[in-house]
Amino acid sequence: MRAAKYDVVVIGAGIIGLSTAMNLLERFPHIKLAILEKNAKEGMQQSGHNSGVIHSGIYYKPGSFKAQFCVTGRASMTQFCEENGIPVWTCGKLIVANDDAGVERLNALEERGAANQVVGLRMLGGDEIVEIEPHVVARKALYAPGTGIVDYRNVTAAYARRVKAAGGAIEFNTELIGSRIISDITVLETTSGEFEANAVINCAGLHSDIVAETMDVETGLRIIPFRGEYFKLKKETEYLVKGLIYPVPDPAFPFLGVHLTQTMKGWVEAGPNAVLATKREGYRKRDFSFSEFLRTITYPGFWKMGIREWKTGVWEINRSLRKGVFLESLQQLVPELTMSDLDGTGSGVRAQAVDNAGNLVDDFRIEESPRAIHVLNAPSPGATSSLVIGEYIADLAGRNFSLNAATQTVVG
Repeated sequence: MRAAKYDVVVIGAGIIGLSTAMNLLERFPHIKLAILEKNAKEGMQQSGHNSGVIHSGIYYKPGSFKAQFCVTGRASMTQFCEENGIPVWTCGKLIVANDDAGVERLNALEERGAANQVVGLRMLGGDEIVEIEPHVVARKALYAPGTGIVDYRNVTAAYARRVKAAGGAIEFNTELIGSRIISDITVLETTSGEFEANAVINCAGLHSDIVAETMDVETGLRIIPFRGEYFKLKKETEYLVKGLIYPVPDPAFPFLGVHLTQTMKGWVEAGPNAVLATKREGYRKRDFSFSEFLRTITYPGFWKMGIREWKTGVWEINRSLRKGVFLESLQQLVPELTMSDLDGTGSGVRAQAVDNAGNLVDDFRIEESPRAIHVLNAPSPGATSSLVIGEYIADLAGRNFSLNAATQTVVG
């Protein structure tokens, strides 16, 4: 059986991979493109397990990819949803502080948001806070009215429809197991046979580092999976949360802290935390993969991170195991919440890149290699920024892969 031949193969049918493919096909409609996806449906990992927030761009270092892509991405994502009949709600976000240290961090956050040109950002106190979130108790709060919510599963499905309508193929149940180069063509070995590609774009999310290594790329990092666990508020107490309520985050970490979030799925989420997962797709505490956990604990960067941040790690484990501790974090936002208000549970897994020095990679990381582009770190606000990231990668691909004159090359 001869291998299928393509100008571009995208690995991963999550929200980034689909946006990339969609942008490529819109810009270069003559190319032959396929997406390889190991699951039976698009968006089954991070793209379908998240809080659904359309972020405004407050948190990110000015000039970073995250800052640039998120601010632009918020507007483009909201517009895309409105134009494609996807329910979206610009409900606004309140970031609250309750002590001197928190207020100081909040002031710094306001400056950062202003530097990133976040629309409508303003500092609130007292009665102004209560007007927006009547059940929040805080000394000061930063309000971002442009923050919204959407069900990213609907966005991902819309991207997939556009890819197919433009002539792209999506090969489900197709997992990459190896690759080799023959006459400048990348031959991808999968569970569904071989695929030949003039160019490859790695959007494999939780497995992006492994895919890069399969293609003999030294990334200098490793994906460490962090599970984010949350509760749902009981229906009768959902009135306590009008929009999005967040704590002021610790700037040393890329995680935003346990928060309260209205969702387009029909419930209010309380969480998530951030606890080390023992499997890359480990959405339950009991999920375990010996090979994947071994890959984590044998990585020197993991231990360097652990030595520096062991107190935070222990705290997160404690909060994961003890519902009362989780509740205390939520009561810093809405004191009226009680144990009985926390109902069903859920979780997601964040693909967090950690470099060889043990640093949590904060910004998006998109790297190039011969005949390939690798998206190695695109956690939150990756979904918000997905249209902009797809455009950026399409630009890189157009320059690197001569797609204006693309032809299918036959090997052998």
